[in-house]
Amino acid sequence: MTTFGTQKAGRIELRDIAIHLPGKQRFEAVRNIGTTIAGGEFVSIIGPSGCGKSTLLNAVAGYLKPSSGRLHVDGEAVSGPGSDRGMVFQHHSLLPWRTALDNVAFGLKMSGVGRRERRARAEEFLRLVGLAEFSDRYPAQLSGGMQQRVEIARVLINNPRVVLMDEPFGALDAQTRERMQQLLLEIWGRLQPTVLFVTHDIDEALVLSDRVLVMTHRPGRIREEILVDLRRPRPEDITVSPDFIALKKRCLALVQDEVRQSLVGGLEAARIELPVEA
Repeated sequence: MTTFGTQKAGRIELRDIAIHLPGKQRFEAVRNIGTTIAGGEFVSIIGPSGCGKSTLLNAVAGYLKPSSGRLHVDGEAVSGPGSDRGMVFQHHSLLPWRTALDNVAFGLKMSGVGRRERRARAEEFLRLVGLAEFSDRYPAQLSGGMQQRVEIARVLINNPRVVLMDEPFGALDAQTRERMQQLLLEIWGRLQPTVLFVTHDIDEALVLSDRVLVMTHRPGRIREEILVDLRRPRPEDITVSPDFIALKKRCLALVQDEVRQSLVGGLEAARIELPVEA
C-alpha cells in the first residue's frame, strides 16, 4: 500500500475554503469550509440541493479554484487536476467508440504505458469490478450499472490517492444501486484510497462512510461532522439496525432543518424584491 510519510496517502486538508461562482450574478457557493480527511478514509457529503456539495468536490479535483483558503492533498497545494485524484461522475464519461477494455486502458495509453502492459492491467481491473467477460463490449452494449463499473475501473487503474465521486449511482435503479454500493465497499476495502463521496441519499452515505459531513444551505458550510461508528464489513441488513436508524434520524433532522431555513430565506428575499404598490 502506498504511504505518505507516516500516514496513508490521500490526506485532504481544507482550511477556510470559500468559492464564488461566476455568472451574471456572482455568488458565494461555499464559505469557511474547514476539515481534514485522513488517508484511506471514506467520507460522504450530504445537504440540501444547491448547498455546494459538487462545487466543493470540483475544487478538490482541481477543476475549480477556491476564492480563498487553503486546499492540500498530502501537503501539496491543489493547483489543478492531477492523476493523484480520480473523478467519477453521475453519468459516465466513457468513449463510445472504444471497448470496455480500451476505455479502462485509455489513461495508461496517454501516460505512455506499452500496449501489452496496459491491456494486462485493464483486464485486471475489469476482473476487479466483475466485468472480465465484457471486455470487448462497447458502452452502448452495457447496462447503466455496467457502464459505471467500467468508469470506476477506468479511474482506479491510474492508482489515484483520492477518489472523488459525484452521485455516481444516482441514475441507477434501487437494486443496481445497492449492488454497486457493495461492490464499491469491496474495492475500497482492497485498495484503500481516500474516497470523498457526494450523495443526496442518507442511507447510501451511512452504508458507505466512516464519516458524514452535513452541509448547510447556500453558502454551504459544514454544519456537523457525524462519525459512522458501525462495524465493517457492513452487512446488507445494516439499514434496519437500531444504531443505523438513530444515525439516519440525526442526519435527516439536520438536512430537513437546512431545507426549511433555505425556503424561509428564499421567501424573505422574494418579499424584499417585490415592488411596493402605491
